[in-house]
Amino acid sequence: MGPLEILLIVACAAIVIGVVVASIVKKKQGKSSCDCGGDCAHCAACRSQINKK
Repeated sequence: MGPLEILLIVACAAIVIGVVVASIVKKKQGKSSCDCGGDCAHCAACRSQINKK
C-alpha cells in the first residue's frame, strides 16, 4: 500500500468522523437530523422528535 492510498483512507475516515460528530452535535442541540429544509412544522420526522420530549 502506497502513501497515496494511506492518505486517501485517512481522508475518508476524517470525513466519516466529521459527519458523525456533526450529527451528534445537532442532536444534542435538539435539532432534527432530517432534511426538511427547516420547515419542521410540516415534517413528520421533526414532529415525532418534538413529541418524544
